[in-house]
Amino acid sequence: MGIEIERKFLAGNGGWRDAVGKSVHMAQGYINDLAMVESGAQKASVRVRIEGDKAFLNLKSRQLGTTRQEFDYEIPANDARELLKLCVGGLVEKTRHYLEHAGHLWEIDEFAGENAGLVVAEIELDSADEAFALPAWAGKQVTESLRYYNLALAARPYSQWSEAEKRAEDIA
Repeated sequence: MGIEIERKFLAGNGGWRDAVGKSVHMAQGYINDLAMVESGAQKASVRVRIEGDKAFLNLKSRQLGTTRQEFDYEIPANDARELLKLCVGGLVEKTRHYLEHAGHLWEIDEFAGENAGLVVAEIELDSADEAFALPAWAGKQVTESLRYYNLALAARPYSQWSEAEKRAEDIA
């Protein structure tokens, strides 16, 4: 069993761009929908992702927060393309940028399509209480906010958020 321990932050400005070591385009969708997971009828999200020239089937336990169970399996890209046709909600498209900061790997997701304009930074940790240096470009922490999870963005993309919801991003 895998455990994902991560924190999510809004990328407060573009200061991270100069430190990018690698970038990969991703397209992903979900076999189940947000309502089923939120209601507890299903206890995990089931995601199909094409990541560059590789593809994965991923399951994550439903709880919000820093620590969740995660299972990730590589699958043939052709299978992933067919599975994406079965997904509910919208396709989540993004470019994931990888960069190092103070000994930790950061993943910056720059969303496209219906989620264009949203940029979220994630850091994976070895323990929930692990110390890490917060980069100057990191904005508000959104780890506990469901709307920034990809499953939620598939159901209700950033382009459908009200201006008040988007402005709330700037509030620390």
